[in-house]
Amino acid sequence: MKKKLSVILVVALLAGFTAPSYKLAKLKYNGGGDWYANRTALANLIQYCNKNIGTNFDTEEAIVEVGSTDIFNYPLVYMTGHGNVLFSDQEAQNLRKYLMGGGFLHIDDNYGLDKFIRPQMKKVFPELTFVELPPNHPVYHQKFKFPAGLPKIHEHDGKKPEGLGLIFKGRLICYYTFETDLGNGWEDAGTYVEDTPEVRERALRMGANLIQYALIQ
Repeated sequence: MKKKLSVILVVALLAGFTAPSYKLAKLKYNGGGDWYANRTALANLIQYCNKNIGTNFDTEEAIVEVGSTDIFNYPLVYMTGHGNVLFSDQEAQNLRKYLMGGGFLHIDDNYGLDKFIRPQMKKVFPELTFVELPPNHPVYHQKFKFPAGLPKIHEHDGKKPEGLGLIFKGRLICYYTFETDLGNGWEDAGTYVEDTPEVRERALRMGANLIQYALIQ
């Protein structure tokens, strides 16, 4: 199903006509962390992508649990939060099957997620390790160009942003935005006073690149 959906999306994007409507989903996980953070982010990214890169996402985001078979209905799943994450063995296997079968996971550290998500993703792919993607990686060169790589959106501790990936059989299956809080830049204008229109545009452009890459890779 995912391969068929990808073919339809590629043809639509390249031909310039409207693709069938489909959804993006936010990942609901256990452990007590705030999986529901960045409440307006995905809706704004959806609107931006529909306007700027020719997608036809349903304007309502979906919510999907890690262990649910419903996850296979979504071309991309977004995960965020600040706190604890816990995958059961069944959930880890379900997520693994989803990603191996053509799905894509974007993990967006909302500052505080890192120490929890790394060991949990090791449950999913014990044989893989996050690697930093170079600035010439295609994810930074879709419709919008980021020659220096992942942009810095929110400043917390003075560290550089890192765009990390899990690569399975040559395919990027999980993209982890660390030390930038990309999703905060997708939130409604005014949510964070420091987010100028320029900052929000930069964050949304990077998000659109990620969506475009995930759909056509």
